[in-house]
Amino acid sequence: MHDLRSAEITHKRVLGIAIPIVVSNATIPVLGAVDTAVVGQLGTAAPIGAVGIGSIIVTTVYWLFGFLRMGISGMTSQARGRSDTAEISALICRSLVFGFAVGLFLVAMKVPITRAAFMISPASQDVESLAGNYTSIRFFSAPAAIAIYGITGWLIAQERTRSVLLLQIWMNGLNIALDFLFVLVLERGVAGVAEATLIAEWSGLALGIWICRDGIANGAWRNFPQIFDFAKIKRMATINADIMIRSAILEVAFLSFLFYGASFGDVTLAANQVLLQFLHITAYALDGFAFAAEALVGLAIGARTRLALRRAVILASFWSVIMVLLLSSVFLIAGPYIIDLMAKSQEVRTESRQYYLWIVAGPLTGVAAWLLDGIFVGAMRTRDMRNAMLLALIAYGISAWVFVEPLENNGLWLSLMIFNLSRGIALGIRYLDLERMQ
Repeated sequence: MHDLRSAEITHKRVLGIAIPIVVSNATIPVLGAVDTAVVGQLGTAAPIGAVGIGSIIVTTVYWLFGFLRMGISGMTSQARGRSDTAEISALICRSLVFGFAVGLFLVAMKVPITRAAFMISPASQDVESLAGNYTSIRFFSAPAAIAIYGITGWLIAQERTRSVLLLQIWMNGLNIALDFLFVLVLERGVAGVAEATLIAEWSGLALGIWICRDGIANGAWRNFPQIFDFAKIKRMATINADIMIRSAILEVAFLSFLFYGASFGDVTLAANQVLLQFLHITAYALDGFAFAAEALVGLAIGARTRLALRRAVILASFWSVIMVLLLSSVFLIAGPYIIDLMAKSQEVRTESRQYYLWIVAGPLTGVAAWLLDGIFVGAMRTRDMRNAMLLALIAYGISAWVFVEPLENNGLWLSLMIFNLSRGIALGIRYLDLERMQ
């Protein structure tokens, strides 16, 4: 890979990485809808609320360790660029060890984590009881769920995103089938939903290990000096810590957005929640091109080929811009109709339409931040990602302080747009330094 030529990075190659990820991401909301639909057949509100709250508790805790995907992706893609096959194999083994260690810790901590969540956000006794049962089952999948993050990052780095799509379709498809079996046929209720996900995630881990067998079956799993190399583990820890801090700051920004919105009343809060779904759709759509940037930028940097780096950035940027222009156009034309499908309340519909032009601007203001995240993951410049996110949070805080009082909810949305723009600008400035380092 040291003679990697820029001509080898083509539109077809970028799309070949990106499209399976876009399709894979499209399956995620379907699973949540099915979970809600099957418990909705039980005829009472408590099971729906329990699955919703329980799922949020578990997925939020798992998401805190989502840095493993990005860290493994960047390190593996650079190892590919260096043609370091021993380290490529060591990385998949290292990620599995890390996933199991963290997962076992979460299993041990499942009760205090659930109790702490209900202290922060209390619910009715029925909902808390059912949700506690749900989380007590779901947390047993933690070793599998965390390890799958590493497997996904490893596959993305090797441009094997069709395998990622296969893995996602398998897990979600099995989960949906077991939802119907356990809840509607066996009448397992909320516990059945949790058991379906537990089985799906452990089976997903087994499939993932099988897919990655070429990195393990070569005897790499016995190469303990390579897997547990202290310097490499320390670097992995530093990289992952930066990404974790960056992700936590991002979560703070969006939580504060919701809290600010709540101060304007329930209708405005509901409208903001509806409109945020458009940004989630945008993020899912752009993930594919960000992941393509991760793989190809890391490959180019590992091979120390500046021209390939630039071409990877240019092509990923080109398709990201095409995607955001398409999304913004769809949101502009169809936004009000999509809002009507998402909200039954006429008050919420009316309120959402007052602010829906912000979701037209959302993809345009956020495209640089989303794409540059992928570029910097591939480059393993995670400190820059952390610092850029912190600067963006400061800009967001100042904007909210200046604009929210006079402009109310419009000022809040303006502040969120400034947050995304600030991230893109801060990373864009650091990108020039990234190229000079090659």
